[in-house]
Amino acid sequence: MSVIVRNELAAHVVELRLNRPARLNTLTVSVVRELLTSLKAVREDPSIRAVVLTGAGPAFCAGADLDEADGDNTVGATETWDQQQQFSECVLALRSLPQPVNAAVQGAATGGGLALALGCDIRIASTAARFGAAFVRVGLSGCDMGTSWNLARLIGTGRAHELMLTGRIIDSEEALHIGLVTQVVTADELLATAVSQAQLIVRNSPLGVEMTKKVMWSTVSIDHLRDAVELENRTQVLLTQTSDFNEAVQAFHEKRSPNFTRS
Repeated sequence: MSVIVRNELAAHVVELRLNRPARLNTLTVSVVRELLTSLKAVREDPSIRAVVLTGAGPAFCAGADLDEADGDNTVGATETWDQQQQFSECVLALRSLPQPVNAAVQGAATGGGLALALGCDIRIASTAARFGAAFVRVGLSGCDMGTSWNLARLIGTGRAHELMLTGRIIDSEEALHIGLVTQVVTADELLATAVSQAQLIVRNSPLGVEMTKKVMWSTVSIDHLRDAVELENRTQVLLTQTSDFNEAVQAFHEKRSPNFTRS
């Protein structure tokens, strides 16, 4: 049985589902490798224009599978380093995808599960969702898989420090209040809501969406407004030279929906 399931949810929209419900979709080396393979396939498929990341069963992802780790510190620094890089690469791969990714969090998103959700561009939650930077509760640093960078930029350093230092688990309402998620819906509505958001993205020009994601995440690391504006200016000039821009203008004048071709 595949631990990562890919489903076509709508035109140009795919679901990647962590599929270890009996283990709360916890991460192992094999799960991470399969997830990276799936993300690579999505990156290389131009027909896919939006992704929904989910988990099977009651949890989104409850972090690393501690039974696999089993407190074994005899593996050695080299192998542990290689595994750590693979786990963290999942977050980098999510962030570097040209397609936007929406995390639909139906249950626990803790430790590495929180890191995966933070690696997505949009996060929505069911009323049953729970979030926590739980690394510190198992003898590790709270700073793992990009959480220290992503969480602080999303909810502010003060709130991020509190959650990461205490390992406190928060519910979906608090997650909404602090800006960790953008919407809370019932479990029955979660996937349909994520698909609806994805379809709003898909109706826009593929290159415009791709460059919006790329530039937005780039400007997060830019210190000065002028530098951000310079990047935006170059991107806009580039996109005005595309066929999709010309198609959008023509469709506007003809009062019809544009037919984008990513060209």
